[in-house]
Amino acid sequence: MTAKIILNPYAGRWSAGQRRIEFEAALHSVGIDYVLESTTGPGHAIDLAAEAVSKGYHPIIAAGGDGTINEVVNGIALGALADGWPEFGVIPLGSANDFVDNLGLPKNLNQAARVIAAGRIRKIDLGMVNGRYFANNAAIGLEPYITLIQQRIQRLKGTFRYLVATLLGVRDNPSWTMHLEWEGDDFQGLVTLVTVGNSPRTGGIFYMTPHADPFDGKLTFVFGYLRNRRQILKALPSTTKPGAGNYVEHPAIREINTTWLRVQSDQPTPAHTDGEIFSTAITELEYRLKPACLPVLLNKI
Repeated sequence: MTAKIILNPYAGRWSAGQRRIEFEAALHSVGIDYVLESTTGPGHAIDLAAEAVSKGYHPIIAAGGDGTINEVVNGIALGALADGWPEFGVIPLGSANDFVDNLGLPKNLNQAARVIAAGRIRKIDLGMVNGRYFANNAAIGLEPYITLIQQRIQRLKGTFRYLVATLLGVRDNPSWTMHLEWEGDDFQGLVTLVTVGNSPRTGGIFYMTPHADPFDGKLTFVFGYLRNRRQILKALPSTTKPGAGNYVEHPAIREINTTWLRVQSDQPTPAHTDGEIFSTAITELEYRLKPACLPVLLNKI
């Protein structure tokens, strides 16, 4: 068995490449045989992962953050055969590491290497929107709107940049008229956001779909309309609460479990998967679940 390591050296605010010696030492210490390739830009990990599947490498390991994981998973999906997907593992080198934390994986590199070497797997669900897979969450409306603002801010860094982008997004107070349809029900009207979760946490601290579970065979989506800036600002702190007091308890917010969701927006909306913008202006989306498809190397099964 030869593993394929796909390293995004720019992950973790450009720190992942600097940790290569550290994680390679961890892999050698547990006797993992591997071939490593580094990405050179956006989308490259998709190509590398699809090629790794075609050449029979397993497991396939994403060395990076949630964006890297998203690309590697999409590449695995492109190359996967009908009779099964190769095992997938993670060397956590990102800033938020949502996928890792949602699955209870270790962030210590020596411990992460031991999880990979142990070879214990459990298959997780994946979400899909318009043909693109996501492991944690996808969203339209306010959430990716704020992401686009953040990408335009050059002088600020880290959490402060995201805070400023959030305040600017709230100031704009955007809304969309949408038709949402899912198993047995639908909704037509104004929305501030629609967020679809396979796992509960995104962005390092935000529980946008706090009851999502990547093992339950369902997508969890949340939508609602908050009519003014004051309501949005009041609800924002509760998005960081994993349990009681989360924003899904607000009377204007609904949380639904389903295996599919169709969205028609009267106005174009930005859209993301696992924090990566895949469209800045889209009007039709279809979310689907691919149950128990990705065999993930876990420390507990």
